[in-house]
Amino acid sequence: MEDRDLMEKELLIVKGICDLYLHGTIESTTAEVHETFKCALNESLNIQNKIYNLMAEKGWYKAEIAEQQKIDAAKQKFSAN
Repeated sequence: MEDRDLMEKELLIVKGICDLYLHGTIESTTAEVHETFKCALNESLNIQNKIYNLMAEKGWYKAEIAEQQKIDAAKQKFSAN
């Protein structure tokens, strides 16, 4: 398995962890539990960002530049609701 494949899998796992922590934060019943999940979510988001930046540096994760026409269409679609 190549480094790129490992990084992609790691990124997917961390994104899944972020999703779980987000739901834990939202569903928390006490302030202490909420704060604990929120801190864990923030740490996981920082890890996700580091992985993404490393992959982008290596050219493994390229963000597409959205066309202005598509941006305008999305704005119009969601502002109508």
